[in-house]
Amino acid sequence: MENILSVLVFFPAVAGLLGFVVNKESARAYGITVATIEFFLSLWLWFSFDMSKAGMQFVEITPLIPDFGISYYLGVDGISLFIVIMSTFMTLVSMAGMSETKNIKNMIITLLFLEMTMVGVFVALDAMIFYMFWELSLVPMLYIIGAWGGTLRVYASIKFFLYTFTGSLIMLVGMLYVAYIYHDLTTVWSFAITDWYALVLPVNIQLWLFAAFFIGFAIKVPMFPFHTWLPYAHGQAPTIGSVILAAVLLKMGTYGFVRFSLPMFPDASVMAITPIAVLSIIMIIYTAMVAYVQKDMKQVIAYSSVSHMGIIMLGLFAMNAEGLAGSVFQMLAHGIISGALFMLVGVIYDRRHTKLMSEFGGLASVMPKYAVIFGIMLMAAVGLPLTMGFPGEFLVLLGFYKISPMMTILAGTSIILGAIYMLRLYKLSFFGPITNDANRNLKDLNHRETWTLIPLVLVVIWLGVYPKPVLTPINNSVNALLTFMKDKAITQEAKDTIIVSKKDKGGA
Repeated sequence: MENILSVLVFFPAVAGLLGFVVNKESARAYGITVATIEFFLSLWLWFSFDMSKAGMQFVEITPLIPDFGISYYLGVDGISLFIVIMSTFMTLVSMAGMSETKNIKNMIITLLFLEMTMVGVFVALDAMIFYMFWELSLVPMLYIIGAWGGTLRVYASIKFFLYTFTGSLIMLVGMLYVAYIYHDLTTVWSFAITDWYALVLPVNIQLWLFAAFFIGFAIKVPMFPFHTWLPYAHGQAPTIGSVILAAVLLKMGTYGFVRFSLPMFPDASVMAITPIAVLSIIMIIYTAMVAYVQKDMKQVIAYSSVSHMGIIMLGLFAMNAEGLAGSVFQMLAHGIISGALFMLVGVIYDRRHTKLMSEFGGLASVMPKYAVIFGIMLMAAVGLPLTMGFPGEFLVLLGFYKISPMMTILAGTSIILGAIYMLRLYKLSFFGPITNDANRNLKDLNHRETWTLIPLVLVVIWLGVYPKPVLTPINNSVNALLTFMKDKAITQEAKDTIIVSKKDKGGA
């Protein structure tokens, strides 16, 4: 199919516009149908993908503003392919399991537009197109939190917007400066990321540009100390907002490091290994300790999410095949597992309208199916072998061990700390006698909830037992990226000179 990436990007938006003429009663079925078609289109992308190639595939390029080098430029490699599939999968699953009934038609339309922006970010190869989708993704999520969130939803949505928008503006300044350098050197404007890869910049310029991109991406991840917006956003967002935020939107930040920072600023990235490793370890340990003292189930998952994003960041800056491949795989694992956990918290909230662990206890005896699925996802979250949470985390720690055994040991405490706060959550909520009469007659998972959660369980177990179908194409693209970075690294004699490499621009 020609222009498959354009179809993937704009099909949800077109369907969202048509959704305005769909009646309220049919809105959910319409949204699920559209999301299903989008998911199968992304699977077709996987089946048609040449696993033996490491570069960009399904490339589409059309000049938009030729005088300024802005083009409609799309493509995917082994890194972005599975993030796109995860985005469409989690949109479908979360929409199918959605319990919100207030203004459901508006919710469906908003989610479809959000899906367009998410897919657009992961397939864009022109910096301005990337930035357009990056910024547009803020609007639907702002609306989801502000319109369907909790009592502090306005504060949470504004804080989310201001943090991410400020970081994005700083990143935009960096993008414009890179384009200016390229124009100054070649006399032509270009915002194509693959053209920018050919620039070999002095270390001092790399450091400034790395910092500009770092702020934009770090806020999105979110890295310590830029993480304070996330607990509010998760805490106040409706269940489906938390699912999409944790599963997909946070991955935009880590994906940005892979697509921009590492290949464009390899020397600055190497110099940043220790500072970013320190921040990542603080993320891992500090937020895990904060998660332990939370009384709200959703806040435990929210802080756990930040802790696991620290593992992903650590792998990205291991700068070796094990760490990078493990980090990309962990992006997928974190998306599936954290999304599932937020959905599970939403299930009990729908029944009791509370997320406080003190309100529960003994749930396993009245909701056995719910307890089993929650237990599986909880074990996957702490990296139990044979679950999806294990391969990526293991590869990250293996990769960073080559950089610093001591820092790896500190980062490895995430497994122990994760087990402590997750098992505490499970013990307080599911074990022991039922002390609250309101819990005695709770209904177990209904058919809709069961069939929504089962695919997540199957994926978590399948890719925990046999991750090769996903890891192989990821590893191919990761090895190509590392080779490109090594070849591009500036020699001592060239550190004060800006040049354009004659190497294949698409090699990264």
